[in-house]
Amino acid sequence: MRKYCLTVGFLCILFFLTGCTGKTRETVSREGFYFDTVVQLSVPEDQEEFLDGAFDVCGEIEETFSRTREGSELYRINHRTDNEVTVSDDMRTVLETGLQFYRLTDGALDITIAPVLELWDFKSEDPQIPDAEALAEAVRKVDAGSLSLEGNSLHFSREDTQIDLGALAKGFAADKLKEYFLENGVDSALINLGGNVLAVGSRPDGTPWKIGIQDPHKERGEISQVVEVTDRSVVSSGTYERSFEKDGVLYHHLLDSSTGYPKDVEAAQVTIISDSSLLGDALSTSCLLLGEEAGTELASEFDNVDIRYEE
Repeated sequence: MRKYCLTVGFLCILFFLTGCTGKTRETVSREGFYFDTVVQLSVPEDQEEFLDGAFDVCGEIEETFSRTREGSELYRINHRTDNEVTVSDDMRTVLETGLQFYRLTDGALDITIAPVLELWDFKSEDPQIPDAEALAEAVRKVDAGSLSLEGNSLHFSREDTQIDLGALAKGFAADKLKEYFLENGVDSALINLGGNVLAVGSRPDGTPWKIGIQDPHKERGEISQVVEVTDRSVVSSGTYERSFEKDGVLYHHLLDSSTGYPKDVEAAQVTIISDSSLLGDALSTSCLLLGEEAGTELASEFDNVDIRYEE
């Protein structure tokens, strides 16, 4: 059984990229660490100047959605003193998606899971199973149905509600990075946020980007399939992303909001190919939690979405 790895980056999706992707234009890549993962951005060499601004975008998004960073917008929301707060446009977009999928999944995807997540320290070198009583108390605080969002006004009907947007923020970040690149005339780029890969256009030579999907049953970097995409998002979620083993039992980060314990999921991995990475993020987690039959039905409600389960 694999050991837990702090960095989610490159566990879900790897991409193939040669140094030269055309006769006259080469591709240059740069890495940074945001959203608890390795971020790798690739653009044509003659547009390398826009990478600095792209990583600035990553920093701004982290300042918005980090649950643990003091001073971030989400941190301030979770440490509010009133039952109503005004949120930014970016926060509103992600909250709307979270509440939408809370309804679509009958609560399986619940953005108020934060009190439970705080008890599962998957980042620790020696992670432990939470105390059962503490976990039961945390579960009683999970209820996205207690939130209401009208425009940019977020209302809390409970004082103990805490939000976590980890299931959605990377997808939103990928979409914002694509928006930044296009605004600056970069129409060929690859955005790799670990399990979230978003292709901007095609490769500089006009061919599709080749994305390798991590094999959920093998070591990191070993792929099970390759997909070719142009201007599309590829998002994978799996039980291998963050996990640890105790007494022969695997405990993973996909938590059941009704029990606080890891969900007994049918598949090891779900991959979503879509136009929006935020949608792909929401669907990949939701469909893994729901199982193949219900997940496939959910994905069918959205246009231009391809879903792939791996047992």
